[in-house]
Amino acid sequence: MKINQVVTSIDISTGGPARSVTHLIDNLCESFRDQHIVLDTLQSNKPIINDFNLPNAKVRFNKSIRLGYSKDLKINLNQSDPDLFHGQGIWQMPVHQMAKMARKKGVPYVITPRGMLEPWSLEQSKLKKKIALFLFQHKDLKKATCLHATAESEAESIRNLGYKNPIAIIPNGINLDEFPGYKKLKKEKKKILFLSRIHPKKGIELLFDAWEQLTKNQKNNWVVEIIGNGDKSYINQLKELLKAKGLAKEIIIKDPVFGQDKVKAYQSADLFVLPTYSENFGIVIAEALACNVPVITTKGTPWEDLEKENCGKWIAIGLEPLRLSLIEMMNKSDEELILMGVNGRKLIEKKYSMLSVAKQMERLYNWIVNKEVSKPNFVKLD
Repeated sequence: MKINQVVTSIDISTGGPARSVTHLIDNLCESFRDQHIVLDTLQSNKPIINDFNLPNAKVRFNKSIRLGYSKDLKINLNQSDPDLFHGQGIWQMPVHQMAKMARKKGVPYVITPRGMLEPWSLEQSKLKKKIALFLFQHKDLKKATCLHATAESEAESIRNLGYKNPIAIIPNGINLDEFPGYKKLKKEKKKILFLSRIHPKKGIELLFDAWEQLTKNQKNNWVVEIIGNGDKSYINQLKELLKAKGLAKEIIIKDPVFGQDKVKAYQSADLFVLPTYSENFGIVIAEALACNVPVITTKGTPWEDLEKENCGKWIAIGLEPLRLSLIEMMNKSDEELILMGVNGRKLIEKKYSMLSVAKQMERLYNWIVNKEVSKPNFVKLD
């Protein structure tokens, strides 16, 4: 089976999508050698990979002209002869070019919106998105053979917008080999970690406000690390805000880390916090759990499993729920936090391993291309 995937960028600065897309393709082509996948993407300064180390997977970089449009991509898509196209993300020219070419060729295509149809996301740059919906995005989505959501909540958001396509609910996955077991060392100071893209939607200022409201005794022996990349002016605003609040010694903002340095950052943490307004999945949550770190995150994410499996707190968006959950988790003993971390690792192994996700995606591709194959149970028709 030949698959042509398209994503606007796999630059290291794009965070979760670059990792999840490349990891998925790597596992698909490693596990299913009859899959042949070409990943088309735009050229960037620091791609997460330059190519796959597999004979049946290839990255193809395309020059862009303006607004993300690429003549190279148009030529490559036209010359390709896949059984299926799969676009990652919306509002972007490369995935639109893919959808348009798929319809021209009469080839089925899948679109993964990646949380970009969530209510919070739709409110950002609202006018531009209304124009894009009118010009091309609505048609691209409506005509897709299948839409891919990473959680039930995202599928509901898609249905609420009136799209009646089949929706495959397949989570993002984690390469567990990248997160080996380790022994948690006792430290004089415990650490709360935020590791993600530094962006207003991530709720970092909520974390600052919640931390400011904790008493000295409640914060005793705890520090907070904020690690990530983002707009420099916004990061500088956050640093100035910390100074104004007198928190610059308690909350430290650090440059992004990658590879083994990122794994060590997770392993050094006792608690992971992502007080986000909206995520379709939240790959950093899964990575923290894979490193045996309990998590606090919001109901802007689909992580109700945190409560079900006793590996964290899944809270309402807002200052007070965050403040109370911080107090609760910071009051737990070392043994309690370690047990929650063990539970989190078990959850990832059971439900979110990359191999499990790759198997589901392979079943989805087979169902679409080989129509006699029975519908997978994770595909919702209404």
